[in-house]
Parts: sequence; structure tokens; C-alpha cells
Amino acid sequence: MGLTVYQNIQLAVQQRLGLASRWFRPAWLFTSLEQEIVELATTLGLEERLEEPAGSLSYGEQRQLEIALALAMRPRVLLLDEPTAGMSPAETATMVHMIANLPRDVTLLIIEHDMDVVFSLADRITVLHYGQVIADGTPEEVKGNPKVLEVYLGEA
Repeated sequence: MGLTVYQNIQLAVQQRLGLASRWFRPAWLFTSLEQEIVELATTLGLEERLEEPAGSLSYGEQRQLEIALALAMRPRVLLLDEPTAGMSPAETATMVHMIANLPRDVTLLIIEHDMDVVFSLADRITVLHYGQVIADGTPEEVKGNPKVLEVYLGEA
């Protein structure tokens, strides 16, 4: 039997709090643990799926759970590599909304080829072509950059 969404998030939070090896005290005695698990699930749109096995989640929901596990460690920087790859348009929209609503005290570094996703999420964009920076700036500056238009958007 696989772990539920709740249990996955619980293990990540317990690890961060140093409770993972407290064998003689049940985790449910830590009330702040319960609250944090529910808050993380709610932030990531998984509050209705807490008792579901993680393996039963859709692909997009599994990616949301992965982000919840990363956030459970309270990172200052979160690297998201192609966070919407392989998702349907509906799943992509859900993921973009969820990423846009992540806590502002976490710096996001997103590697993404879907330019609509990039332009909707980024405050600053650096565009690489064969390992070389060809543009760097705000989404508006990058959208209007002739080299970016030529290389990535197929326009001269």
C-alpha cells in the first residue's frame, strides 16, 4: 500500500523538524505538524486529496505534491525544471496559478520552454541559446528583443 498525500507531506515536515527519528513519541502529538501539513496541501491545491494514495493522483497533482515536499523543507530558493512539461492545458493552467501563488519569500528559478508560462510567471527572464545569454530583462523587454524573436519565436 502506498503512502497518502498527507503521509508524504508529513514525512517531509518531520524530516525538517528533526522528528523523523523520534520513535517513542507519536507524530500526532505534534499539533503544529498537523497544521503545517494542511497548510502546505492547501497552498498546493491538494487539500481535498490528503487521504488519497499519492500514486492515484493525476500527473499534474503528482507534480504539485513534489513541490509541496520541496516547500516542506522551507527553502529560500526553489528550482523548478520544466514544471509544466507533459501537462494538459488545464493542468498547466492549474500549475501556473499555483506557482504564481507560492510564498513570496521563496525565490523561484524556473527553467521552462513554454513561453506563455514564462511570461506569465517571471519578473525577470534570461534567455539562453546554445549556452549563451542572448537576452536578459523584464518579460516586456525579452518579448521585444529581436534576437529572441528570431531564435525562439520564429519572427525576424
